[in-house]
Amino acid sequence: MKPRQVVSDMDSYVPGKSQDEIASEFGVKKEDIIKLGSNENPWGPSPKAIEAIGEEINSINRYPESQLKDLVHEVALYAGVCDSQVIIGGDGADEIIDVLAKTFIEPDDEFIVPLPSYMYYEYLLKQYGAVPVYAKWDLDNNVLDVESIFDRITSKTKMIFLCSPNNPTGTLIDKIDLIEIAGKNPDVLVVVDEAYFEYSEVTNKDLINDYDNVFIIRTMSKVLGLAGMRIGYGLACEEIIEYMHRIKPVFSLTRLSYVAAINTFRDSEYIERSIKDGIESRDYLIAELSKINSLNVFESKSNFILIGVKDTGFTATEITKEFMKRGIIVRDCTSFKGLDEYWIRISICTMDENRKFIRVVHEVLG
Repeated sequence: MKPRQVVSDMDSYVPGKSQDEIASEFGVKKEDIIKLGSNENPWGPSPKAIEAIGEEINSINRYPESQLKDLVHEVALYAGVCDSQVIIGGDGADEIIDVLAKTFIEPDDEFIVPLPSYMYYEYLLKQYGAVPVYAKWDLDNNVLDVESIFDRITSKTKMIFLCSPNNPTGTLIDKIDLIEIAGKNPDVLVVVDEAYFEYSEVTNKDLINDYDNVFIIRTMSKVLGLAGMRIGYGLACEEIIEYMHRIKPVFSLTRLSYVAAINTFRDSEYIERSIKDGIESRDYLIAELSKINSLNVFESKSNFILIGVKDTGFTATEITKEFMKRGIIVRDCTSFKGLDEYWIRISICTMDENRKFIRVVHEVLG
C-alpha cells in the first residue's frame, strides 16, 4: 500500500545515537559511555518524582487523569501565568507542536524556520501539508537574521518558529526582535520554543499577555530531568489554549508521567540545583574547549554547545566516530539544514564526565 505523497516525499528525522547503539557498534561497555549528544539532564530525575512513581506503579491498570488540573496549576505557578493559559502534552514538546499543527494548519500554509534550528518543526508540520520556508541565522555573529524573517513572510505564512535559546547554536533571540515580529504580523502565530530557557535564565512568557499570536513551547526533558517520561507544555492566550484542547488527545499523559511531573515542579531545591549545575558544566566546557585553537566554539545560553571542527582536519562524521570509539557520544550536525559537514554539538555532563571528555578531545586532536 502506498503512503500519502507527503509521507513518501519526507526524509526521516535523524536522532542522536543511543548508548546501546554505540556499545554494540564499537564494542565498548554501556556503563562506561558518556552521553553528550541528546541535551539531557545528566544528574537524573528528582527524588520526589522517583518516589511518586513507585507509589503510583500499582495503579497503571487505570486510565490516567484527563483534565490534568493539578498539573496545569503547578505549571502555571512555575511559569507565572494563569491556569487557562497552559496546555500539557505527552511525547515531550513534540505533541504540543503536533496539536498546534492540527489546530491551525491548512494544506499549503507556509511556516518559517530560520536555519539552522530544530528540524522537528518541519518534520511535524509537513505531515499536514504545510510548506517550510527558510530564514536564517547569522552564524558569523551567532544571532537571528531578523530581516530574513520579514523577507519571507507572505499571505500564506501561518507560523514562525523561533527557538530561544536556539538549537543548535545556543543563541538567545532579543525580546525586542520577538516583539517586532509578533507586532507586525498579528495574523501569524509566532511560536517561541523555550525548551532550554532555564539555562539562559531568560523567558518571553510575558508576551502572551500582550500578543494573542505568541505561543511559548516548553518541555520537562531538560532541566526538569524527565526526558524519558515525555512531558511538554505550552503557554498562550486563553483562546488558543481552548482551541487546542478540542484537538489534543484526552489521555496523552500516562499516570506515571503525571505524578512524576507534579512532584518535580514541587521540588524547587532539585530544580535550582539542576540549573546551577547545568550552567556550571556548560561554562566549564566552553572555557576548556575554547583553549583549543582548531575548534570554533560558540558561546551558549543553553545546555549544549555548537562546535565547528573544520580546522581540525576532520569532518563532523569523522570526529564523531573517533569519539564514539572511545565511548563518547556527541551529535554529528551534518543532518541539520543550514550547517555544512564540519559541525558537532555537545551537551552538558557531570564534571567528572566533562573532564574525561576534555582528555579525549586532546587525545583525538593530538
